[in-house]
Amino acid sequence: MSFYVHIPFCTVRCGYCDFNTYTATELGNGSSQATYAATVGKEIGFAKQVLERSGVPQREIETVFFGGGTPTLLPASDLVSVLGRIVSDFGLKPGAEVTTEANPDSVTRESLQELADGGFTRVSFGMQSAVPHVLKVLERTHDPARVPQAVAWAREAGLDVSVDLIYGTPGESLADWRTSIEAALSYQPDHISAYALIIEDGTKLAAQIRRGEVPDIDDDDHAEKYQLADELFSAAGLNWYEVSNWARGEEHACRHNIAYWQGGDWWGAGPGAHSHVGGLRWWNVKHPAAYQQRIDGGISPGHGREFPDDQAVQLERTMLLTRLSSGMQIGELESAGRAKVAGLIADELVDPKAAFAGRIVLTQRGRLLADLVVRELLDF
Repeated sequence: MSFYVHIPFCTVRCGYCDFNTYTATELGNGSSQATYAATVGKEIGFAKQVLERSGVPQREIETVFFGGGTPTLLPASDLVSVLGRIVSDFGLKPGAEVTTEANPDSVTRESLQELADGGFTRVSFGMQSAVPHVLKVLERTHDPARVPQAVAWAREAGLDVSVDLIYGTPGESLADWRTSIEAALSYQPDHISAYALIIEDGTKLAAQIRRGEVPDIDDDDHAEKYQLADELFSAAGLNWYEVSNWARGEEHACRHNIAYWQGGDWWGAGPGAHSHVGGLRWWNVKHPAAYQQRIDGGISPGHGREFPDDQAVQLERTMLLTRLSSGMQIGELESAGRAKVAGLIADELVDPKAAFAGRIVLTQRGRLLADLVVRELLDF
């Protein structure tokens, strides 16, 4: 069992972002950063009651992830208090992983130490790029020089460190991307996530591309940058364990995300947060004001729910497990999918040694064409 805690606040809205986040001017009446920790704490108490009434066996929490938004816009004491509510209502398993996302300019030495003292074990910094003109296109506001300072403070506090990178930003050259990779590696993080920029409809960046103000993204450019990242990360001792994630040893892989990819149970607290327990999925109302009104009124913040059908479950399980370096058992596939494995090996998309041992593990080329592999394996 895991917990995800959504912190929906940001100082500014980045042009590429379509996450459920809000600046102070977008919040309106009925929602407050100052009272947010207490509000989400009430949902955690509600979660305990719901699971008990549903007959779900109580389990200690193995991973907790504070995401956003920018969780560290809240005082460290607020984040620690939310974690404390999870601990008091559910308990934490010994050695539990507790992560918060953070912008490099939203932390101090003191706040990171307070998080570590309060039970956090890991911080994931949104570095995105080390190149100022790339950060400008993304509308990231931090100074690149702030990242190594924040990493050093996290190290002093005893926290594991991950950095997030984005590649394929309009106007980013391969040399720019190499600069960002080399900068990230120079900080010696325990973990790196590197995601291809996706242009989402409705974002400011999508509108800029549509108007011709910035160039569109390019799949070949993404592929070249992914290959460069994989080679440089591997050479530095960070091995891929999921298509977009590399870790300095198995012990530094993000266990919370692995729980998602392997179909574990989690409760998502906060506006717009999604949950999954026992095959049931549900999600909360999106706006912080509506969320707070429901919580304060003693009403469930849930907005919708579903039990995915067998085909949807099979699609998701295949899509997620094949993204992992541990792969997927060939025996889980239908006969039509198993018959496709030999062809995928011939096309250098699936590792032949792993297949001989009964598992689907993607090659580097296969990771670049992961969606194609899934379509072939499921044959629908």
